Amino acid sequence: MRNYEVTFIVDPVLSGEEIKTTAQTYSDMLKTAKANIVHIDEMGLRTLAYPINKRNSGVYYCIEFQMETVDLIDDLELALRRDERIMRFLTYKLDKFGIKYNEDKRNGLIGKAKRPKSKEKKEGRDRNDRDRRGSKPAPKSEAAAKPAKAEAKPAAKAAPAPAPAAKQEEE
Repeated sequence: MRNYEVTFIVDPVLSGEEIKTTAQTYSDMLKTAKANIVHIDEMGLRTLAYPINKRNSGVYYCIEFQMETVDLIDDLELALRRDERIMRFLTYKLDKFGIKYNEDKRNGLIGKAKRPKSKEKKEGRDRNDRDRRGSKPAPKSEAAAKPAKAEAKPAAKAAPAPAPAAKQEEE
Protein backbone atom coordinates (compact mmCIF):
# COMPACT_ATOMS: atom_id res chain seq x y z
CA MET A 1 0.00 0.00 0.00
CA ARG A 2 1.21 3.50 -0.80
CA ASN A 3 0.80 6.27 1.72
CA TYR A 4 -0.24 9.78 0.71
CA GLU A 5 -1.08 13.03 2.39
CA VAL A 6 -3.19 15.81 0.90
CA THR A 7 -3.23 19.21 2.57
CA PHE A 8 -5.61 21.91 1.42
CA ILE A 9 -6.62 25.40 2.46
CA VAL A 10 -10.33 26.25 2.50
CA ASP A 11 -11.55 29.82 2.04
CA PRO A 12 -12.26 31.26 5.53
CA VAL A 13 -15.17 33.41 4.30
CA LEU A 14 -17.40 30.32 4.15
CA SER A 15 -19.58 29.39 7.11
CA GLY A 16 -18.44 26.71 9.55
CA GLU A 17 -20.78 24.12 8.05
CA GLU A 18 -19.63 24.81 4.50
CA ILE A 19 -15.99 24.45 5.54
CA LYS A 20 -16.69 21.06 7.19
CA THR A 21 -18.72 19.81 4.22
CA THR A 22 -15.86 20.78 1.89
CA ALA A 23 -13.44 18.64 3.87
CA GLN A 24 -16.02 15.86 4.12
CA THR A 25 -16.47 15.92 0.32
CA TYR A 26 -12.85 14.99 -0.26
CA SER A 27 -12.72 12.38 2.49
CA ASP A 28 -15.84 10.78 0.99
CA MET A 29 -14.21 10.87 -2.45
CA LEU A 30 -11.27 8.94 -1.04
CA LYS A 31 -13.53 6.43 0.72
CA THR A 32 -15.53 5.69 -2.44
CA ALA A 33 -12.26 5.01 -4.28
CA LYS A 34 -11.47 2.42 -1.60
CA ALA A 35 -8.64 4.38 -0.04
CA ASN A 36 -7.95 3.72 3.63
CA ILE A 37 -8.09 7.04 5.51
CA VAL A 38 -5.49 6.91 8.27
CA HIS A 39 -6.07 10.34 9.84
CA ILE A 40 -7.86 13.62 9.19
CA ASP A 41 -6.21 16.62 10.83
CA GLU A 42 -8.30 19.78 11.14
CA MET A 43 -5.58 22.36 11.73
CA GLY A 44 -8.05 25.22 11.88
CA LEU A 45 -7.76 28.86 10.93
CA ARG A 46 -4.19 30.01 10.32
CA THR A 47 -2.53 33.12 8.98
CA LEU A 48 -1.06 32.74 5.51
CA ALA A 49 2.54 33.65 4.70
CA TYR A 50 1.32 35.78 1.79
CA PRO A 51 -2.16 36.81 0.59
CA ILE A 52 -4.01 34.33 -1.62
CA ASN A 53 -7.10 35.60 -3.44
CA LYS A 54 -6.96 38.74 -1.26
CA ARG A 55 -7.25 36.59 1.89
CA ASN A 56 -4.73 36.67 4.73
CA SER A 57 -5.92 33.52 6.49
CA GLY A 58 -7.30 30.11 5.64
CA VAL A 59 -8.68 26.94 7.22
CA TYR A 60 -6.18 24.09 6.89
CA TYR A 61 -7.06 20.40 6.53
CA CYS A 62 -4.70 17.48 6.14
CA ILE A 63 -5.89 13.99 5.14
CA GLU A 64 -3.49 11.06 5.38
CA PHE A 65 -4.56 7.98 3.43
CA GLN A 66 -3.37 4.68 1.96
CA MET A 67 -4.21 3.20 -1.43
CA GLU A 68 -2.90 0.67 -3.92
CA THR A 69 -3.38 2.51 -7.22
CA VAL A 70 -2.28 5.97 -8.29
CA ASP A 71 -5.33 6.62 -10.50
CA LEU A 72 -7.26 8.46 -7.80
CA ILE A 73 -4.57 11.11 -7.26
CA ASP A 74 -5.18 12.72 -10.67
CA ASP A 75 -8.95 12.76 -10.11
CA LEU A 76 -8.55 14.18 -6.60
CA GLU A 77 -6.22 16.97 -7.77
CA LEU A 78 -8.55 17.83 -10.66
CA ALA A 79 -11.47 18.14 -8.25
CA LEU A 80 -9.39 20.31 -5.89
CA ARG A 81 -8.35 22.61 -8.79
CA ARG A 82 -11.95 23.06 -9.94
CA ASP A 83 -13.36 23.76 -6.47
CA GLU A 84 -13.61 27.50 -5.80
CA ARG A 85 -13.72 26.92 -2.05
CA ILE A 86 -10.15 25.52 -2.10
CA MET A 87 -7.45 28.19 -2.13
CA ARG A 88 -4.37 25.90 -2.35
CA PHE A 89 -3.59 22.19 -2.07
CA LEU A 90 -0.60 19.87 -1.95
CA THR A 91 -0.58 16.11 -2.45
CA TYR A 92 2.49 14.30 -1.16
CA LYS A 93 3.59 10.67 -1.26
CA LEU A 94 4.94 9.68 2.16
CA ASP A 95 8.11 7.66 2.59
CA LYS A 96 8.90 5.54 5.65
CA PHE A 97 10.20 8.58 7.53
CA GLY A 98 7.05 10.61 6.81
CA ILE A 99 4.86 7.75 7.99
CA LYS A 100 6.86 7.44 11.23
CA TYR A 101 6.77 11.21 11.77
CA ASN A 102 2.98 11.38 11.34
CA GLU A 103 2.50 8.42 13.66
CA ASP A 104 4.69 9.99 16.34
CA LYS A 105 2.86 13.30 15.93
CA ARG A 106 -0.52 11.61 16.44
CA ASN A 107 0.80 9.87 19.56
CA GLY A 108 1.99 13.17 21.04
CA LEU A 109 5.71 12.44 20.82
CA ILE A 110 6.32 15.34 18.43
CA GLY A 111 4.95 18.83 18.79
CA LYS A 112 4.94 21.67 21.21
CA ALA A 113 6.53 20.88 24.54
CA LYS A 114 3.97 21.12 27.28
CA ARG A 115 5.28 23.12 30.20
CA PRO A 116 3.61 22.78 33.57
CA LYS A 117 1.40 25.74 34.27
CA SER A 118 2.46 27.60 37.40
CA LYS A 119 0.23 30.12 39.06
CA GLU A 120 3.12 32.31 40.03
CA LYS A 121 4.91 34.15 37.28
CA LYS A 122 8.64 33.82 37.17
CA GLU A 123 10.36 36.80 38.68
CA GLY A 124 12.46 38.86 36.37
CA ARG A 125 10.62 37.55 33.31
CA ASP A 126 7.83 40.11 33.16
CA ARG A 127 8.86 43.11 31.07
CA ASN A 128 6.62 45.50 32.99
CA ASP A 129 8.09 44.49 36.35
CA ARG A 130 11.60 44.84 35.00
CA ASP A 131 10.85 48.35 33.75
CA ARG A 132 9.49 49.36 37.17
CA ARG A 133 12.49 47.97 39.04
CA GLY A 134 15.15 49.02 36.62
CA SER A 135 17.23 46.75 34.48
CA LYS A 136 18.01 44.18 37.19
CA PRO A 137 15.39 41.56 38.11
CA ALA A 138 14.46 41.10 41.76
CA PRO A 139 16.28 38.36 43.71
CA LYS A 140 14.44 35.05 43.82
CA SER A 141 14.73 34.38 47.56
CA GLU A 142 16.10 35.79 50.77
CA ALA A 143 19.22 33.66 50.47
CA ALA A 144 19.90 35.15 47.06
CA ALA A 145 19.28 38.67 48.41
CA LYS A 146 22.09 38.38 50.98
CA PRO A 147 25.61 38.44 49.59
CA ALA A 148 27.36 35.13 49.88
CA LYS A 149 30.41 34.86 52.09
CA ALA A 150 33.57 35.42 50.16
CA GLU A 151 35.65 32.34 49.69
CA ALA A 152 39.09 32.32 51.25
CA LYS A 153 41.30 33.49 48.41
CA PRO A 154 44.95 34.36 48.76
CA ALA A 155 45.38 38.10 48.80
CA ALA A 156 46.98 39.49 45.70
CA LYS A 157 50.21 41.33 46.23
CA ALA A 158 49.56 45.02 46.43
CA ALA A 159 51.58 47.29 44.19
CA PRO A 160 54.30 49.15 46.09
CA ALA A 161 53.29 52.63 47.20
CA PRO A 162 54.88 55.38 45.12
CA ALA A 163 57.82 57.10 46.75
CA PRO A 164 57.25 60.70 47.83
CA ALA A 165 58.20 63.15 45.15
CA ALA A 166 61.35 65.11 45.81
CA LYS A 167 60.99 68.78 46.03
CA GLN A 168 62.16 70.49 42.91
CA GLU A 169 62.61 73.93 44.47
CA GLU A 170 66.39 73.57 44.80
CA GLU A 171 67.32 75.82 41.94
